[in-house]
Amino acid sequence: MLVSWNTTNQCNMFCDHCYREAGAKADEELTTEQGKQLIDEIIKAGFKIMIFSGGEPFMREDIFELVDHAVKGGLRVVFGTNGTLITRDIARRLKGLGVMGVGISLDSMDKEKHDNLRKYKNAWDEAVRGMENCKAAGLPFQIHTTVMEWNDHEIEDITDFAVEIGAVAHHIFFLVPTGRAKNIEEESLRAEQYENLLERILRKQQEVDIELKPTCAPQFMRIARQMGMNLRFGRGCLAGTSYCIIGPRGDVQPCAYLPLHIGNVKEVPFSELWKNSPVFQELRTMNYKGGCGKCAYKKICGGCRARAYYYHDEDYMAEEPWCLYHGRKGV
Repeated sequence: MLVSWNTTNQCNMFCDHCYREAGAKADEELTTEQGKQLIDEIIKAGFKIMIFSGGEPFMREDIFELVDHAVKGGLRVVFGTNGTLITRDIARRLKGLGVMGVGISLDSMDKEKHDNLRKYKNAWDEAVRGMENCKAAGLPFQIHTTVMEWNDHEIEDITDFAVEIGAVAHHIFFLVPTGRAKNIEEESLRAEQYENLLERILRKQQEVDIELKPTCAPQFMRIARQMGMNLRFGRGCLAGTSYCIIGPRGDVQPCAYLPLHIGNVKEVPFSELWKNSPVFQELRTMNYKGGCGKCAYKKICGGCRARAYYYHDEDYMAEEPWCLYHGRKGV
């Protein structure tokens, strides 16, 4: 089980696709003490992996104190970051604290396109410098890429770059129209494009030693099975079943892209929200509608619940809209 905490809404970028609509620091973000209480509750709820993200997590002044508390509590700590603030000193400090890895965003091999998406000059160069600093410190890092129509053709090239620079993985995030990404919905891939790219990624996985993982495209589990591949992942969509996210103010939702308010950790302990939320309980039934409900692969796929929510009038149990398979029988 893994959980993500958006530690702050503050960010040095203003990315077109940001689900959190990050930029300025939010009012009433969790304090250091509230953050530590949250970490204790996460441990109590049985989570093993904790992702510190943002906004940009390294803009939070107490981030190392919070990481230290999480590691000492027995959590495997990783980061999601744009990478621009990772100096050699910060990389060494993270390594010393026991951080297990860092995910750094890189969305194109074209520096100008990457910088334009993130509205930040030299974003590409600084992200790569952050990767190099992690490598120098012996801190494992991976590349995160958000795929859209304009960079679909680049994915294998970015994987090759990940191998070249020493990344341990390349995770490919399929755009979900949430937050500012609603403004670029037309750039998201559709069913045939999804299927094609997922097949390409899985073929590429057979050629490289690093891990490739599609995210927010749970059909990859079905396609891998059809291709005779045995992946280490147990399931595609984890929202509300073995994953959730906490926002900067303490609001809990099933995943970053599914904007359902479960509760706030300032008012109800996280472990109780995780156990008792009616939304989480419904997601765990897997009683999906449409093609997802009758699909032979629903236990290993689950369809993207966030995409179902967006394209089916906020019905998060509806069928995944961008799937070519939709409920065919037989595994």
